[in-house]
Amino acid sequence: MRSKYLDVIEQHGAVLAKMPPLADAVVQAAELVTDALKKGGRVLFCGNGGSAADAQHLAAEFTGRFLFDRRPLDAQALHCDTSALTAVGNDYGFENVFVRQVMAHGRPGDVLVGLSTSGNSRNVIKAFETAETMDIRTIGLTGAQGRAMSRADILIAVPSSHTPRIQEMHIMLGHILCEIVEEALCGAAASG
Repeated sequence: MRSKYLDVIEQHGAVLAKMPPLADAVVQAAELVTDALKKGGRVLFCGNGGSAADAQHLAAEFTGRFLFDRRPLDAQALHCDTSALTAVGNDYGFENVFVRQVMAHGRPGDVLVGLSTSGNSRNVIKAFETAETMDIRTIGLTGAQGRAMSRADILIAVPSSHTPRIQEMHIMLGHILCEIVEEALCGAAASG
């Protein structure tokens, strides 16, 4: 068991060591989110399974607090309304569960963040397609094989094909995004 623990830590460290080249994309994503929030827009999140959990976690960091007390930031994870999710899934198919909610809640100037470790989640891809028609900018968080999400305005592809390592990096990237956005919106108070 100890060897498994050490193996996982080593795998994590190996992926982490490959993350620096993503810096420009992460900064661009933070600037996009900051600009939307400054202009009264919102950030919508979507994902399935573990990515849904990460999406919900990150939305909560914006609406609650991340590192310090500040005004709540308008963010929503689209899968959290189970009545809407199941009604849309039942009536329009699971591939449209995020499309209908983007249409209902999204406005021009908002940002949609889609998380998909594989990059092949049809409901996330279709949400991006809908967002594009509504002048909603998109950020895709995926893994090394996630080229199907290439239609995102900003694509952040973790250099791994192993789901647990990708998800670990997604939450780290999300936390970095939150920290940059807080500092940009709230200034020196955020870094103190």
